Amino acid sequence: MELPTLILVTRDTVIQQQILAHFKKTFQLSLCSSLEDCYEQCSDQNIDSILVDLRFLLSGGHQEDQLLEMIQSAAPETEIILLTEEECPEILERRAACTAMMHIKGFASEAELLLEIDSCLNPEEEVVVSQSAMLNASLGATSNSSTPDNKKPAAKRASSANTSREPAAAGTGQGITRRFETNSHEMKLMLNELEIAAQHDVTVLLIGETGAGKTYLSRLIHDVSPRRNEPFLNVACGALPNDLIESELFGHVRGAFTSAHADKDGKFLAAGRGTVLLDEIDVLGPEQQVKLLRVIETGEFEPIGSNKTHVNQARLVVASNMDLQPLVEQGKFRPDLYYRLNMLKFDVLPLRRRKSDIIVLANDFVHQMSIKHKIPVDRIDEEFMEALHSYPWPGNVRELENVIRRSVIYCREGVLRKENLPSHILMGLVGPTNDPSVVLNHRQNDSERLGDQVAVTEKELIEQALFKNNYSRTNTAKTLGISRVTLYNKMKKYGMNTKK
Repeated sequence: MELPTLILVTRDTVIQQQILAHFKKTFQLSLCSSLEDCYEQCSDQNIDSILVDLRFLLSGGHQEDQLLEMIQSAAPETEIILLTEEECPEILERRAACTAMMHIKGFASEAELLLEIDSCLNPEEEVVVSQSAMLNASLGATSNSSTPDNKKPAAKRASSANTSREPAAAGTGQGITRRFETNSHEMKLMLNELEIAAQHDVTVLLIGETGAGKTYLSRLIHDVSPRRNEPFLNVACGALPNDLIESELFGHVRGAFTSAHADKDGKFLAAGRGTVLLDEIDVLGPEQQVKLLRVIETGEFEPIGSNKTHVNQARLVVASNMDLQPLVEQGKFRPDLYYRLNMLKFDVLPLRRRKSDIIVLANDFVHQMSIKHKIPVDRIDEEFMEALHSYPWPGNVRELENVIRRSVIYCREGVLRKENLPSHILMGLVGPTNDPSVVLNHRQNDSERLGDQVAVTEKELIEQALFKNNYSRTNTAKTLGISRVTLYNKMKKYGMNTKK
């Protein structure tokens, strides 16, 4: 029996591999890198179905719309499934709405996408479809298909209703790609790959600077995995003395060492079938690295002072704020452990390399801090956002969050102004970072550096005093031991709000 034909139009190698593996026994598959190639194939032979991946478009979609029209004219009986991002170009929305084209807008994971495509290409019998629709309704699934339901066969109506953004495995109702907000194409590709890894029992390595979001990502991996109802335990290896790390991970028995007054389960046992995050994995000593490698390879370990072997059932996520390869070259990290971890390595970009995320994150943090501290923020000055956008953020998302918290606390009259930002943000004074390309904007010589630091300190002291004295300049001047006129002049000098 000859298999039906399916053309896949995409440049995403991850999607290619997943679809080829999933449909190789049910379809005769053909790959196209462009709609032009797809049109040529449709003109030369009969095609049953076409899946067109139009995510990450750099244009407004007009050329793609024309090519889709040509394909529909050349192959009017061919079923077309259109895959786009949630924010789809309007012209493609109209084409999907006015034709029998299936439209999947966004997806939370590759696993979910395969289910959606499968339901479109292989409609089940009516009774099965009805049960599927009932299940989707109970999960709160909503249709993303733009084709009116009354113009589709019953099976396809049920398929369309299955284009929800909720992944089947996600206990929270949202996947990694939906909950880790980013506009960076590079980060989106990484998150899509991480979404696949999260569904399997594999050890994941996250590399990224402090504050870039590794802990948050680790939690998302746990939340979208089948282990989501089990414990999630975070072990900050860098915060533990070397002689306590093994006890924290593997546990110990009574009398194993001087302070071991009772048996203690380590994190591997306490996590059960959940997830253990080992943060700052680079601080582990050689002996601890050997034991960790054994846990990853076989799952086996012994508590300190015990001869009883236990088997770890938890999933491991390991993280580091520096690349491990230089440590291997320096003899500080075992090559066998490095190659074992590096197999599923994901680089979390620093905030300065995804500038488009700064404004979105800032708005989110303003909203959160406004509610948390009960301080209304009705408007944000453009200069405030410009200052945020131009700063390189060596502390990444965590630094941005703390800066926004401080700014909201100092916000008055419902307006966030650049004066509410810390002085070092306005003056471009950058703190320590792992990236040597991040330099200070205003450090030209030692004398300027000293003057800048004095100014920063003085302004911050004034701001703190004003806040403590409920912005009374008279009381603030008394607290600082200066006259009211001197206080006014200094506030004016540093661009602070001098209005009463």
